[in-house]
Amino acid sequence: MFRIAFVEPKIPPNTGNAIRLVAATGSELHLIGPLGFDLSDAKLRRAGLDYHDLASVTVHANLDAAWPVLMTGPSAAPSARIFAFTGKADRIYSEVAYRPGDVLMFGTEPTGLPDEVLADARITELVRIPMLPGLRSLNLANCAALVTYEAWRQNGFAGSSDTTPG
Repeated sequence: MFRIAFVEPKIPPNTGNAIRLVAATGSELHLIGPLGFDLSDAKLRRAGLDYHDLASVTVHANLDAAWPVLMTGPSAAPSARIFAFTGKADRIYSEVAYRPGDVLMFGTEPTGLPDEVLADARITELVRIPMLPGLRSLNLANCAALVTYEAWRQNGFAGSSDTTPG
């Protein structure tokens, strides 16, 4: 359905929660290194529960290695849209009309996506999740879940047992 990309994630439980998220929504998780943990980390395994075998997870050594995969749209069409989430954006996540195959890209927990990624021509659009002023950031796994479920809702929860009109 959707492709969630974590660029250089640092906290294992966030990735574990994202593994559960992609299993529950039929999405894909792309982990883009270097990772701040080992994939066998007990905290990652615990947060992912028994969903690891049900989730589509791809690990890329770095962003250069990930771009060709992320840029390929559904059915190998070279038309993927990549939405980079950042507090520096004007557009709010709920204003985007998401399509299956869209890439939802999130940066590392402490700092977000680096400026060079935000400025990359392959990024379709910068998008933000609103929050009250004075706060630094939201939890990475929560952000991914919020946006993925909004995108899935817009697409009528396609494939779920609770398919409803968008």
